[in-house]
Amino acid sequence: MASPKTTGISMIFKNNTSKFLGFEFAVFQLKDGVTEEQLLALSKEVDDKFLSNKKEVLSHFLLKGKDGKYADVAIATTQVKAEEVCQLWLHNDVTQKYLELLDQESVDMSFWSRIS
Repeated sequence: MASPKTTGISMIFKNNTSKFLGFEFAVFQLKDGVTEEQLLALSKEVDDKFLSNKKEVLSHFLLKGKDGKYADVAIATTQVKAEEVCQLWLHNDVTQKYLELLDQESVDMSFWSRIS
């Protein structure tokens, strides 16, 4: 079994966690024929070419669950900022390629605010 990648997770610990008040959590499955490697490559491209200049996004990473389920997680300065950045995904070429990998019927996205 491959060791988990912790790059995204460790990134939040390098930031001041008191800045973290918003959270985007999207659970999904990949379209038939799409590989995890394709997902990881496009996630990195999204980070490098889209999210890297969004100051309000403190961390972005993927989680893998059971039965082919994944979660895309973004930690932001506020819930409002997480929602605003999410809306920008609809108008960006790189993020559109990422979204095309997902089985749209399986996507369940929610936004959260930190309370403690």
